[in-house]
Amino acid sequence: MLLEGRAPLELAALVAARSWLSRLPRGDGHPVLVFPGMGASDLTTLPLRRFLQRLGYVTQAWGQGFNFGPRPGVIERAGADLQSLADRYGRPVSLIGWSLGGIYARELAKRHPAASRCVVTLGTPFTGHPKATNAWRIYELLTGSRIGDSTMAEIGKAPPVPTTSIYSRSDGIVSWRCSLNDVGPLAENIAVHSSHVGMGLNPLALYAVADRLAQPIDQWRTFDASGARRWFFRTGLSTTATAAG
Repeated sequence: MLLEGRAPLELAALVAARSWLSRLPRGDGHPVLVFPGMGASDLTTLPLRRFLQRLGYVTQAWGQGFNFGPRPGVIERAGADLQSLADRYGRPVSLIGWSLGGIYARELAKRHPAASRCVVTLGTPFTGHPKATNAWRIYELLTGSRIGDSTMAEIGKAPPVPTTSIYSRSDGIVSWRCSLNDVGPLAENIAVHSSHVGMGLNPLALYAVADRLAQPIDQWRTFDASGARRWFFRTGLSTTATAAG
């Protein structure tokens, strides 16, 4: 938990790296729907959304106030927003979710695959033991649901669209092993050096997000962590590769 004190430093790093990040490839203008983490609001995703807007994407916040979990009507409204965005721009939508927001992104892509271009999650726990985080008690308090309820049973299944999990081995809230996809043709994992509460501000995480969104819709490839990138990113791990420990 003490490692979460890095978040202000990550914000400072984002400001310092703004010029570097601005040189990333321009986006193709497709819409992106962004979900905040547990107990957070759209204010926390504002730096991420502005970053993507500067790259040329159309972004939309989730617009449901503070994220207090999957209360009645939350997923349904988010699904309506997703479909509306896809219809308005005539293109599928990329879904980005931070922490608990990543659960929404994954579930919406399962329910609305034709409207979903790709999914990127940031520090999202979607596999492993449901209590392998430092936030499960807060989750139960905010949502009124018990961790392990039947509503959580299908979360570990990856969506049928390109899906990237960005995680940190030094995450002070979520066990990194709970953020690993089974690597496959449409699923991958990217490790960055980041705190949990600062991941949406972390320059390395934002770089990876931008790289993933820039993939041509019909030519998606897994993240290339070779060359200079190998000093900052790690790829290839999956739930099956870490099951023993």
